[in-house]
Amino acid sequence: MADTFRKRAPLILVVDDHVANTRLMRELLHDHGYEVSMANNAAEAEREMHDNPPDLVLLDVIMPGKTGYELCREWKNDSATRLIPVVMITGLTDREDKIRGIEAGADDFLNKPIFPEELFARVASLLKIKDFTDELENAEAVLCTLGLSVESRDPYTEGHCERLASYATELGRHLDLDTESMIALRRGGYLHDLGKIAIPDEILKKGSDLTQEEWRLMRQHPLIGENICRPLRSLRLVLPIIRHHHEHWDGSGYPDHLEGEQIPLLARILTVVDIYDALRTSRPYKPALSHEQACETLIMEANRGLWDVRLVERFISLPHLATMAA
Repeated sequence: MADTFRKRAPLILVVDDHVANTRLMRELLHDHGYEVSMANNAAEAEREMHDNPPDLVLLDVIMPGKTGYELCREWKNDSATRLIPVVMITGLTDREDKIRGIEAGADDFLNKPIFPEELFARVASLLKIKDFTDELENAEAVLCTLGLSVESRDPYTEGHCERLASYATELGRHLDLDTESMIALRRGGYLHDLGKIAIPDEILKKGSDLTQEEWRLMRQHPLIGENICRPLRSLRLVLPIIRHHHEHWDGSGYPDHLEGEQIPLLARILTVVDIYDALRTSRPYKPALSHEQACETLIMEANRGLWDVRLVERFISLPHLATMAA
């Protein structure tokens, strides 16, 4: 029975234009219990990476067509592959060549000729880090699923998280934000209301007619969500979104009554798209507004001091926003 649940052997992709080198590496790695896929040029490597993503890549630097530097840079710039460790194998010894590899995002280097003991030590170390990374990603996935479970408690908010993630990343792209901020905005779309998991249904579904004590409980949800996500360092850029997406430009929001640019930019972005989606969604106590009506309301409320006017203007100017919301 134990064999049924044994963890699969790690898969290592070996990329080298010399067939003899890839075969030798395959034999060495197989003898140590690893699965191995091989590629003899950049096109084969890209196909293997897409069709059968490995746990680690051993990548030769010098190849015809795309170099190892170019392949590594492309993989590290792609959110689907950037966490896969890449070890660059090179016969070059110049310091500048290593700097090029570091700039391309390489996780480690091996110099030719390769000594098996060094190869196995590097591979084992990087695979251990990859295991930790996978565990963190699994934890994030669980939290995002919990965020969706909060949404599912209210039939009127179906699709809310996905829409916010889409709106927020589109606005972030329009603002030329960096990749990490874009990832945080997408995660924030799913996790911003995670703290509502601790709010009773009778309060969550009641709408705006809450008692003073019910409002006190409801206003705890940003703090609860932040505390749930705080142990994951990978969510550090998402924490301000979760905590501050109910702050108002004029300081009348919660939980910290921040004003203006005291409110983190990513939180302000999530707030604007959250309000737009709320305006576009029907509730028991209000009808859904049209795209034009929602934009007019956003501008009016921003001019009253609730939202960041500049962000509202940038958001409602997004091409295809009306069709995104349809």
